[in-house]
Amino acid sequence: MSRLGPVRVGGSNPARIMGIINASPESFYKKSVHTERGDLARVAKAMEEDGADIIDVGGMSTAPYLRTLVPETKEIERVTKAISAVRRATNLPVSVDTCRAGVARAALEHGAEIINDVTGLQFDDGMQKVLGEYLPSVVVCAYSRSRVSGNHAAAARKLLRQSISIARKSGIPKDRIAVDPAIGFFRKKAEGIFSTRIRSDWLQRDVDILRNLEEIKIGYPILVSVSRKSFIGKILGEEDPDRRLAGSLAAETFAVLNGADIIRTHNVRATADVVKIAQKLQSPKKGL
Repeated sequence: MSRLGPVRVGGSNPARIMGIINASPESFYKKSVHTERGDLARVAKAMEEDGADIIDVGGMSTAPYLRTLVPETKEIERVTKAISAVRRATNLPVSVDTCRAGVARAALEHGAEIINDVTGLQFDDGMQKVLGEYLPSVVVCAYSRSRVSGNHAAAARKLLRQSISIARKSGIPKDRIAVDPAIGFFRKKAEGIFSTRIRSDWLQRDVDILRNLEEIKIGYPILVSVSRKSFIGKILGEEDPDRRLAGSLAAETFAVLNGADIIRTHNVRATADVVKIAQKLQSPKKGL
């Protein structure tokens, strides 16, 4: 049985909802940005009431098409403020979206239970030491410093195995690890530093990944984060993330039907509803 913090994930468990709170004004979806303590607490409580199982806090945008790098001290300030506010408002476990060891350490000291690293624990060599000290749950994202080519699902599996190996060598038990195939982070060109370069079409890569989630899970619960992302906008011809809700819900439903165990989303209430319906109508292969 796998867990993210205290939340059981994967197997016969229902798909879990991870609500997104960004304390980073540079984030691409502005309605997800909350920087004041009172607002952070209010949004966290609302997410709990709307059906979230976990709250994911971010202090720096990692959008591949933006230049968003901020000083580590600024990211720590944002993250710790947000975590403190969230924990006062709700008992939901907190995940922190960071690839920096110093931010991870500060977040864990303030009560976070999950590290969600979009670089698969490869950006900061100090991350392994922090993981070994605190032994949190970990979400590892498919990521490579080198350009990737070939079959998209096979490449994702290879990269995820590399990051799982880092987590295991850091002392993280297998049942505290989930994988993320990195929808939106594989690009031919990118402004940000947290993306993986590919030779193929980035939109087709994301579509292929969503069609083949069961192949990519490699024995671990799989997290899918598609909410409001640019691949939704590309398909719909919609540049405004605020107008991508229906597309996001469709993609999240598809992901659940294809085996997603955790959905990371800006739209907790709507996502919880579509997940519940999708799983009720789904064939009972997961015991539902």
